[in-house]
Amino acid sequence: MDLLTWIQNWYYKHCDGDWEHEYGVKIDTLDNPGWAVDIDLVDTDLESASFERIEVERSEQDWVHCSVQEQIFRGRGGPKNLEDILEIFRQWASRTENARDHNKEGLTRQG
Repeated sequence: MDLLTWIQNWYYKHCDGDWEHEYGVKIDTLDNPGWAVDIDLVDTDLESASFERIEVERSEQDWVHCSVQEQIFRGRGGPKNLEDILEIFRQWASRTENARDHNKEGLTRQG
């Protein structure tokens, strides 16, 4: 599945009539230039998941910083790094959600 379709599906999965009124996915530009991505994690499987800060500095125009602060995934990057930011989120979210699903299956089988 391509990245844009995946992020749309992730967003839609959390739209429950309430979540989308207070939370969401925000993509904006920076004036240095670059990209800013904020993804709210409240009331998602990711809200209490740990995320190890990522800082990649390839050049003045090619960089990515991602972290989770106050239950928000925050990605910042150079003018051609939007896809990198979203891919970092996708990999982390998929890994975390798959691990939780696997743990739930184990508990169901035991119970």
